[in-house]
Amino acid sequence: MTSRLYAVLGVLFFSALSALSLGGQVFYFVFYAVALMLVYALLSVLLLSRTLRIHQRLDSLQVERGGKAELVITIVSKSILPQGPVTLHLSLPNGRSEVSLYPGLLSEKTASFSLQFNHIGIWDCGADRMSVSDVFGIFKKNKKIRDPLPQMAVLPRGFSVTALPFAQMDDGRALPNRSGEDVTSPEDTRAYRIGDPFKRIHWKLSSRNRSLVVRRFEIPAPPDTLILMDCTEPIGGEQHLDGALRLRDTLCETALAVASMQMANEHAVRLPLYGAVQSEFHADRSGSLHLLKEELAYQLFRGGEAFDRVLNLELRRMRRTGACVVITTRLDALIAEGVNQIRRSGPHVRFYLITFEAGHEKYAPYIAQMQQHMVEVNYVTPA
Repeated sequence: MTSRLYAVLGVLFFSALSALSLGGQVFYFVFYAVALMLVYALLSVLLLSRTLRIHQRLDSLQVERGGKAELVITIVSKSILPQGPVTLHLSLPNGRSEVSLYPGLLSEKTASFSLQFNHIGIWDCGADRMSVSDVFGIFKKNKKIRDPLPQMAVLPRGFSVTALPFAQMDDGRALPNRSGEDVTSPEDTRAYRIGDPFKRIHWKLSSRNRSLVVRRFEIPAPPDTLILMDCTEPIGGEQHLDGALRLRDTLCETALAVASMQMANEHAVRLPLYGAVQSEFHADRSGSLHLLKEELAYQLFRGGEAFDRVLNLELRRMRRTGACVVITTRLDALIAEGVNQIRRSGPHVRFYLITFEAGHEKYAPYIAQMQQHMVEVNYVTPA
């Protein structure tokens, strides 16, 4: 119903009262005309709401942050009665909006809208409700669109970071994968050479061959780069426009930048994601970057494991880690201690603090503590 309905009902009432009181033909004519208009308006709205169909699609299913795409909406009317405009209530990445389309008689109407996607994530785009009305604007009926909305996956875009060094051995070479030195899994055997440690001698085989034989182990694999990204809700963006979304964007794009730089040099990268749905990315070739972009886009950044607990859990990987990157929006005593424990385990550690308050004095004690343990600390300010 609309405000016009009350005015029409008032005219209908007074025309009926005048016709019955005065008996004038003109009052009967007005009464019947208004009554017919009401019946027609009601029928046209009910018929349109039952027969109207809507189709929605995006011309692309994925864009990088800041990219654009077209939303195409088609409404098909099978009503034989003229009707008023159809108002579509749109759910868009930058908020809600409304648009009115005139479907016409037994025809379809198509409209397209250019959308810009400024933040990483999975965004529903399209009309979730619609309102139909008659040509007189007397009746209006709201209807929920039950079909799922088209979804756009907004992927992070990378940027350049400086090369990440691995922990070094005494001779200056990159520290190999220490987990490859397991004496319980030899690859082959060979004759003993002067200087071989006794613990590698295969005593049973040596007694059988009557000569010393030592186990030969697999060539240690190159070390991994472990990227630990905070998947809990970002903090520190409350006083800034779209602050939480901008922090999320920077978290994802920093992780992507580090992974891209390492994989370009054919270094293996591991990125465990301890979000609401846990997963892990592992690759050593740049061709896998698109998979990482999708993994990051689907992160909800709510729920999941507390980040200080994640740092403690990941200590078990340090035997095969040559460098570790920590990316978070929070820095406190627990985070600083977790980072220092990782550094004491051997790998080179780079710490990225994503914040709008770079250089704030509240971070100074924790940064000094990490730098004393030879942790490389970097600020990243969201764009």
